[in-house]
Amino acid sequence: MGKVALVTGGAGLIGSHLVDLLLQKGHSVRILDNLDPQTHPHGVPPWIPKEAELIVGDVRDKEVLKRSIQGVDWIFHQAAFGGFTPDWSHYIDVNGTGTARIFEVIRNEGFPVEKIVVASSQAIYGEGLYTSRSEELYYPELRPLQQLERREWEFKDQRRPDATLAPRLTPENAPLRGLTPYAVSKLCEERLALHLGKELNIPVVALRYAVTYGPRQSLFNPYTGIVSIFATQLLNGQNPIIHEDGLQTRDFLYAEDNARANLFVMESDSAWEAFNVGTGIPSTVLSFYDTLADALGKPKAPPTIRGTFRLGDVRHFAHDVTKLSALGWRSSTSLRQGLERYSEWILSIAKVDNPFADAYAKLLRLNVVRIAE
Repeated sequence: MGKVALVTGGAGLIGSHLVDLLLQKGHSVRILDNLDPQTHPHGVPPWIPKEAELIVGDVRDKEVLKRSIQGVDWIFHQAAFGGFTPDWSHYIDVNGTGTARIFEVIRNEGFPVEKIVVASSQAIYGEGLYTSRSEELYYPELRPLQQLERREWEFKDQRRPDATLAPRLTPENAPLRGLTPYAVSKLCEERLALHLGKELNIPVVALRYAVTYGPRQSLFNPYTGIVSIFATQLLNGQNPIIHEDGLQTRDFLYAEDNARANLFVMESDSAWEAFNVGTGIPSTVLSFYDTLADALGKPKAPPTIRGTFRLGDVRHFAHDVTKLSALGWRSSTSLRQGLERYSEWILSIAKVDNPFADAYAKLLRLNVVRIAE
């Protein structure tokens, strides 16, 4: 018999694919989404299935939460405020307060929720794991401003200044050193959910997402989504701006694989723990750009690289996914496959504007993005 599932943020990138998957598996789905105008300027997006119930409202609103959670078995908490924006307090308010309110309403109303899966992030780690040439382990602090201003992007081996540290896959037991407002807000969300779940005896799992991309990523929000930022620039005849030197690495996860991971841990016996969710394969930002340009059928014009950087960005990060793989889940979509599917989707849209230029000027003005001398 199917469950009744609530997906907060169910109109968004990951949430919408999760909604589709749940419906395919025979579950009933309720979506709670505020349809933020920056992300959904035209209101309800066309991919919301008619079979799903949609409640438009804010995850911080207790009355909205009462209507949304009543009668629900499972909760997938995807609603979040993300990206690199200057709205520092908004991260804490939406991601921290919104999560706490969910548990308050469950407790106050006595709702018999069976299990909750919350969206955490790789951002909570800050930098990941590195090793020296002698295989010593390092979890370095974020790079200081002075280093970035000198365009010294890599971490040096303190014992051998002529050598750099080598990035390694980061496991769940790594120190949690993320310091950006977004990172702090997601750590707050994760710790609140795991603790309050124990207090209410509701199994909770936190998934620390890799950089997730795919169809339905907003083409209107200029502050988040590397694939949409690059693609909208390429389709408008502009060369994407790449920070640092483009050789920084990330773990890029296809949205449908992310959705499968959510359902996998919901159906498993795991509780009150966190899992990395990614491919375990680091890719440079430059290789991501090249693969996307290929998929879009665009010439590989050189991207704009002029020493810009964001204080708080990590240099290298890819997930060690051993823990979740041991339970039976792995990503199944390669970066090329995922970007080809994304390209099919965006090329099917009649007109794609580029909202990035104005936002980029604002980020420079507020020092969210800086230029190394």
